[in-house]
Amino acid sequence: MSLRTTTPAIRSRRAALTGALAASLALFADPLAFAQATEADPWSALQDGAIVLFRHAEAPGGGDPPGLRLGDCSTQRNLGADGRAQARRIGEQFRVHRIPVGAVITSQWCRTRETAELAFPGRPRDDPDFNSFFGAAGREPAQTAAALATLNRWRGPGVLVVVTHQVNITALTGVSPASGEGVIVRPHGERIEVVARVRP
Repeated sequence: MSLRTTTPAIRSRRAALTGALAASLALFADPLAFAQATEADPWSALQDGAIVLFRHAEAPGGGDPPGLRLGDCSTQRNLGADGRAQARRIGEQFRVHRIPVGAVITSQWCRTRETAELAFPGRPRDDPDFNSFFGAAGREPAQTAAALATLNRWRGPGVLVVVTHQVNITALTGVSPASGEGVIVRPHGERIEVVARVRP
């Protein structure tokens, strides 16, 4: 039998894959179809080149204890058992939806680092521009401008995942996310468009 011969089952699978690819390309070329698909399944908005800002997973309490030191997790508010499970679910959603991850950046707080590491083992790197400025509002304008510049530079490949804090996400988007919630955004210079919100 020739090596080039294909069975009916193989031809059928090839046709199905070709059709699915064509449908996908048609969907995301049509803004209305994209909006409808995103509304039905917001995770579908995480295509190549997309950006998602996650608030760290659940960490009992609020703010941080007095005397916080960035290099010492014992001085910070950290994830609880529910938060660690939530962080793992974030990673699972990316795997289930086959979302390509290009880069993962976090603030220098332990709860953001742990969220990112549990979701995407071995991938996170720190970026102080996404550090919390809760209780230090004077740092907000410069940090938000620097964070926005980072988002504007992203072109992929894959999705940029940022794990940060509620105050940072609210300053960038106007959205106040729940613990572990992701806000999918599209930067336009000094303005950020909120595309969808996802929860693990």
